[in-house]
Amino acid sequence: MPALLLPDTAAPFAPRSSPTVVLPTKVDPWLTSTLKRVNRIKRSLNSVPQHLKCLTDTLSLPSAIWHLCTIMTPKAPSSQLANHSNPLTESLTTYTPLHITAYVVHVDLVLSHEVAFKLSKDTIEDLVEYHKDIYLHDQREQTWPWTEKEAAVKKLHENFVQQVNKFIYRTNANALEGLEDDGAGELLEGRAEEVKQQVLALFCPLLPPPPRVVDVVRPPAQMLPSNATGSWWSPSPVPSNAAPSPVEPWKILPSSPVEDNHHQQHSPPVSSSQPHYSHSRQDYTHQNNNSNNWMSSMMDLPSVTYSQQQNHTAATTMGASMAMGMGSMSAPLLPLPSMVAQQCGAGFGFGFGWDHQAGRGYADYAATM
Repeated sequence: MPALLLPDTAAPFAPRSSPTVVLPTKVDPWLTSTLKRVNRIKRSLNSVPQHLKCLTDTLSLPSAIWHLCTIMTPKAPSSQLANHSNPLTESLTTYTPLHITAYVVHVDLVLSHEVAFKLSKDTIEDLVEYHKDIYLHDQREQTWPWTEKEAAVKKLHENFVQQVNKFIYRTNANALEGLEDDGAGELLEGRAEEVKQQVLALFCPLLPPPPRVVDVVRPPAQMLPSNATGSWWSPSPVPSNAAPSPVEPWKILPSSPVEDNHHQQHSPPVSSSQPHYSHSRQDYTHQNNNSNNWMSSMMDLPSVTYSQQQNHTAATTMGASMAMGMGSMSAPLLPLPSMVAQQCGAGFGFGFGWDHQAGRGYADYAATM
């Protein structure tokens, strides 16, 4: 529905004047019958200009005041009212009716198809008086005191005066069917309740100011001097003479130099100046005979067995290999022929060991070489 364009007579504090009426090219039959019913003087209503003149003259009469609704208001402030046991008596002595009347300022049956009412001068005065003497008095007593309370009350009343003078009630143009003699009328079809709700909405409550938020006073942050050697977020220096942190024994691993020194200490020296042995058939036969004599003497000893000696040799060899191979992935060193000859001379010849006689024979043989 398009907005209703109101004339200057609908402005706040504007004096009453003749309403503006806009009619279509063809007048509705309900308007013709309404005008014929309210006019005491019989007028001809055969054209649109005749309808326009008749309706304008009727709504411009001083008696053309419409009754919109009725509001029950207390006669005095709540603190001055007397309580009665009989509810009917209390209602009659406590409340008084306040009639809301208005007059027509605009009729549009072309675009918006609406009619606009403005409150009459008497109704405006009654509402302003009630608001000032009774309503605001109750609002003062119902709110707690503060410094600017009277200023807030005065401002609230000024706003109410502005809103009452600006109040315009707009409704469908069919409301003109309630037109009566001398231009007066009454709203039909439950429109009175709608006007009552809009008028009561003009009475705004007195609201105290919200509580002030107390600012929490925080102590100022302590500033470090600019000539400090370090900032407060830098870590503390570690003294040079501080003892190292303890380390678990199982985490200590031998390094490469230690392993090499250990290997050099336990490995036999390798020399390139080892004598070269040349075996002849006769010497090999003599050495073989000495070996047979040693084996025959070893068979007479029951405590020495081949399996025990082999186990002892394997364990010794495995222990040496594990000691040399821990912590390093270097390739194992192969024994040279000279090293094998020395080990055999110490008692491990051909995997069986030599006795003292075989050792002396070997020494003699070495001396002849």
